[in-house]
Amino acid sequence: MSEGKLYISVYHYVRDLGHSRFPAIKGLDAALFRQQLAFFKENFNVVRMEQVIEAVKGGTPLPDRALLLTFDDGYLDHYTYVLPLLEEFAFQGSFFIPGKSFRTHQLLDVNKIHYILASADITKLVTDVKEKMDHYRGSEYDFPSTEELWEKYAVADRFDGGDTIFVKHMLQKVLPEKLRSRIASDLFQKYVGMTEEELAYELYMTEDQIRTMKRHGMFIGIHGYDHYWLGNLSPEQMREDISKALETMEEFIDPKEWVMNYPYGSYNDDVVRYARERGACLGLTVETGIAHPGKDDLLLLPRLDCNDFPPKSDDYLGML
Repeated sequence: MSEGKLYISVYHYVRDLGHSRFPAIKGLDAALFRQQLAFFKENFNVVRMEQVIEAVKGGTPLPDRALLLTFDDGYLDHYTYVLPLLEEFAFQGSFFIPGKSFRTHQLLDVNKIHYILASADITKLVTDVKEKMDHYRGSEYDFPSTEELWEKYAVADRFDGGDTIFVKHMLQKVLPEKLRSRIASDLFQKYVGMTEEELAYELYMTEDQIRTMKRHGMFIGIHGYDHYWLGNLSPEQMREDISKALETMEEFIDPKEWVMNYPYGSYNDDVVRYARERGACLGLTVETGIAHPGKDDLLLLPRLDCNDFPPKSDDYLGML
């Protein structure tokens, strides 16, 4: 295919934030989403995932200013707010759904952390996390000092302050897995005001809703089974998670030509190699940038955050 550009916008929560139970959750308000789709209609050519797959196989090239809409994590938001607006604008969305979210109705750790952060004062939350780390260190678990970890991980990025980044890193990947889950569940119970089961049933699409999305022309892709940092797992654990995801999502994908979206953007050479061996034809990362499918590794395409486009910002212009 030509070495043209492909803009890939990524979304997570999309809802009426002001009238939601957790207005502080970091998401895109549904009214702004509508404005953004109108902007895309005027300024881009929104393409379907099937067009991208055909183009990278040497078929019809993508149009100029091609843009792909991707939605991570399988939230009910995507069925309630996103699908009707996509249909209004005659756009396709590509939805990447962790198998566990609808198969067992268990709350994923990533979402426990989002809702803790949306419910707690960050200063108090950091204190709680540090206290729990100090409590468990040396008894059942071995990990570096809190001061050392704070120095290394409390570094702001373009969306979050250093204190928030610290909490995310500790509870998403740095501490031992069982301890991360234990602390996250304790903090969820303290701050969120509902059970994990209640939130899980409110938060994720059901199997029937995913089936409806597919029937309405939406594209469904793979986002792991347990939403693990795949690049941090042992090769055996990584293969098991991807295999379980493929099995769970079998009804919704083409097993010979599917699209991988790495949870947290975490991958390594083994992850990419195994995804390719199992039939992945494209892979999406969280690296920030415009994709060049004719030049980039097709299993490592960068994306832009929805906040990089109007009406949130014009940051996408700085990446031309």
